[in-house]
Amino acid sequence: MKYLDLAIANEQIKTTDIKGKEYAEVNQRIKAFRMVYPQGTIQTHLISNENGVCIFRASVLANDGTLLGTGTAYEKEDSSFINKTSYIENCETSAVGRALGMAGFGIDVSVASAEEVQNAINNQIVTQEEADNYVMDFGKHKGKKLTELPTEYLEWLMGNTKNDRMLKIIELATGLVPPTEEEIDLLSKFEELVITTETNRDDIYEHFNVSSSKELTKEQLETAIEIMRKKVK
Repeated sequence: MKYLDLAIANEQIKTTDIKGKEYAEVNQRIKAFRMVYPQGTIQTHLISNENGVCIFRASVLANDGTLLGTGTAYEKEDSSFINKTSYIENCETSAVGRALGMAGFGIDVSVASAEEVQNAINNQIVTQEEADNYVMDFGKHKGKKLTELPTEYLEWLMGNTKNDRMLKIIELATGLVPPTEEEIDLLSKFEELVITTETNRDDIYEHFNVSSSKELTKEQLETAIEIMRKKVK
């Protein structure tokens, strides 16, 4: 393949705008590929499909069988509306898009295809119905709905997961939201001042009509910290 042939083929690709950025759809990459390699081959292989999770690998070959690029994709059933019925097809399409990208087709803006990016966005969308019916599939509370779990465990879970989708599910199902970095910093200062100023926590809790520091609002924490700081002076 000559670079000029690839460049000309890529110029024919129509891109799709997703959140202000342009991405090439897989069908556009396939079209460009056929312009350069009309007798080329795109092979796909289902590596695994277990417990609603599938993995595909795709290979792109030139007219003479020379390997040009490979791509791998992962999809989970029910992770989005479309994946409820087509997660295997989505997985195969994503793998093909990545393989073509590795071969140089449609990568002027991103290796990821438009379908891949849009699917990733869709996977972040959580409905109220999904959150209400979510059942734990791991840990000591496996098989229980989020509304059946102790608040302490939910707070632990929010503090120990980096999965934004999981955090959104917890928020919709229980109303709990993870503390912001500012709130975490304020709580740390509060705890430090309680110790250094030998402040009686119960007096603060009684003043704000709460039972623990976690129930203090950001404004209440700021007020309590200011009171304790004046006590030191």
